[in-house]
Amino acid sequence: MSEWLDKIRALGATLNDSGDRILHVADRESDTRLTPLVHQGVFSVLGPDAEKFLQGQLSCDLKDVSTLGSRLGAHCNIKGHMHSLVRVMRAPDGFWLRGQRELLPNTQTLLKKYMVFSKAQATDLSDDLVGLGCSGPGAAVLVEKVLGQVPSEVDGVYASEGILAVRVPGKRFEIWLPKDKALALLPELIEFAPLGTTDRWELDEIRAAIPDLRAETVEGFIPQMTNLQALHGVSFTKGCYTGQEIVTRLQHRGQLKRPMYRACVQCDSRPVPGTMLYSADKDNVGKVVLAAPAAEGEFELLAVIVKDLAESTPILLGSQSGPALTLQDLPYELDPELFQSKR
Repeated sequence: MSEWLDKIRALGATLNDSGDRILHVADRESDTRLTPLVHQGVFSVLGPDAEKFLQGQLSCDLKDVSTLGSRLGAHCNIKGHMHSLVRVMRAPDGFWLRGQRELLPNTQTLLKKYMVFSKAQATDLSDDLVGLGCSGPGAAVLVEKVLGQVPSEVDGVYASEGILAVRVPGKRFEIWLPKDKALALLPELIEFAPLGTTDRWELDEIRAAIPDLRAETVEGFIPQMTNLQALHGVSFTKGCYTGQEIVTRLQHRGQLKRPMYRACVQCDSRPVPGTMLYSADKDNVGKVVLAAPAAEGEFELLAVIVKDLAESTPILLGSQSGPALTLQDLPYELDPELFQSKR
């Protein structure tokens, strides 16, 4: 991995000390960007029982993944709270699971606990595979330069010769490929599209209202609290998986009181995932999921908030004297029945 990070630095990017975030890139006129996804990693689950095993562990339907190519999926504890959130991608002989690099070791460890009696094996690929995010009006052209073909629908995958591209919401793509191929391709690709920063990629994720977990929010949310069902990351028809009873009960017999919202806020520093939200007279009315800088002194974020309060009173960041959030539209619709009492 050090060779990959050195290459990115040589092309004009500044990385943080741990090398898991691109902080700055050389300025060039272009709305199309190629972002090394250094904050993410991949591990594989391969073998004859790979699909059956993951079907019994993740919230998404692995049959969708096998047919379409990819889905977001949560691995929950028995109480239905997410301790990992991954993108599952169809691969030869099984699946690749992409997630936050800092959380991947724990994600693998938890899955392996249940893998003992299955003909499946998990292998960390984070030092062998690297990711490139393609965004902007020329994103599809970048993918075509690498693979010769472009996935046509969201969550669709095209793979060839060990390289995999998946279309993600927001007219963007992720390309996952062996490190040596990436090293060879990168100089050519950045002639067409300059490097992008991790912050900008995460801002696009926020604008597409795609949730993610960080260390501060592990086991903090049930999938529907992060709108995962609206992104086809939860199946209510596939049968049992870990935490399924709680997740399904909320969908069919319960009432969701804390969904995820998009918002922006004016403040001095980036809100940390897990930062508590307040109203004028109540504590713990919500929690930040993810935030990214949008302009000087302005941040956009995803936050899980008590619905009745979010839509009736100012929501304040960090304390009852903190700055107020400005809610923004989601890019997808939430089922209104989810918010209705079924008793």
